[in-house]
Amino acid sequence: MKIVVIGGTGLIGSKVVTELGEHGHEAVAASPNTGVNTLTGEGLAEVLAGAQVVIDVSNSPSFEEKAVLEFFETSTRNLLAAEAAAGVGHHVALSVVGTERPPGNAYFRAKTAQEQLIEKSSIPFSLVHATQFFEFVRRIADEATDGDKVRMAPVLFQPIAGDDVAQAVARVAMGRPLHGRVEVAGPERSRMDEFFRDALASWGDPREVVTDPHARYFGAELLERSLVPDDGATLGRIRYRDWSARNAAGE
Repeated sequence: MKIVVIGGTGLIGSKVVTELGEHGHEAVAASPNTGVNTLTGEGLAEVLAGAQVVIDVSNSPSFEEKAVLEFFETSTRNLLAAEAAAGVGHHVALSVVGTERPPGNAYFRAKTAQEQLIEKSSIPFSLVHATQFFEFVRRIADEATDGDKVRMAPVLFQPIAGDDVAQAVARVAMGRPLHGRVEVAGPERSRMDEFFRDALASWGDPREVVTDPHARYFGAELLERSLVPDDGATLGRIRYRDWSARNAAGE
């Protein structure tokens, strides 16, 4: 089966391409680096010819409110139109746990707009909602840094390894369209402030993690369950401590 992975040269996309290839599928990585641009439509008709499934794991280069909304709306419209013309039978998109819950930030609102376009299209679809990736943990800490302090809210946090996300996305793509969503998260849940206090200590990072109920997460304050899935989510197998140790060893 030919499966085109939009964003297929990125962090998650490259892992999805590998996973699909190991299951015997023709997985095609599509990105501006390979001559496919969903914002302009360049290369879409050519790469989608003969494709049965399209997976969209692309991401906006900017998280600025106007730019991120424009990226997801424009790229998704172009992609869905090209898929309809090519006769694609299943559209799979990677999104984020919590996009539908208040309070939202600009990125979550943009992802919600993307999902609404997918749900209203004529193409059978599946949405994979994932929690925050282990690979982005340091970026989250940096975003929350105020001087020598890292301000974190005492809310629930359940990040997941990129490898587990890729496996979940590939598994959904190889199945029948869900016409809905599935949630995936890491195997361990903790308080966000406690997670980062332990993480920074393990990095040997001297910054102090301060518990702050009003700490903002990429522009928005969080509720207790803003970032964690509902009951019944698919859980990954990789624990953060193991992932961090492997990556620190250069594996």
